[in-house]
Amino acid sequence: MQQWREFVFLGLANHLPRLKFSDKIRWLLLKAAGIDMQGRSTVYGPVVLRPIGGAKRVHIGKGCFINTEIRFACPKAPITLGERCRIGPRVSFEGAQHSLYLNDKGRRGTTGSPIVVGKDVWIGAGAIITAGVSIGDGAVVAAGAVVTKSIAPFTLVGGVPAKKIKNIDHAL
Repeated sequence: MQQWREFVFLGLANHLPRLKFSDKIRWLLLKAAGIDMQGRSTVYGPVVLRPIGGAKRVHIGKGCFINTEIRFACPKAPITLGERCRIGPRVSFEGAQHSLYLNDKGRRGTTGSPIVVGKDVWIGAGAIITAGVSIGDGAVVAAGAVVTKSIAPFTLVGGVPAKKIKNIDHAL
């Protein structure tokens, strides 16, 4: 039953036209699909979920802005976005990873680890966040970065793999 709801409501959310009104209500359809939307957020969509049935492992805090073509890959572990996050277009949250080694059936096994993004985090366009990463409150991930290790709060990172660029003064 849950997969049916996810299929229908995710499909509806992803096919709403890009109008201001649609962007403001899309979060309700994502919530109906099974994503834990903890309050009103602006979602441009489309949102890609892998695998089907993974919606229950995605948790999004209230007040987030989620741009276009966001991917949540969460076959084995949850992905959590804190309140007021700003997610740029084409950001991928890759909660799964494959082994370097072949198993006895000649396949690479899949493992997964949680991804946790703190409050007030900004992730730039095209960034990739890998399994097991935590991003501290107020951190900024530069566009195109590949984050393979956890990031301290109020830190700017960038590059492939992402490295610390500087601390951010968190005074307003």
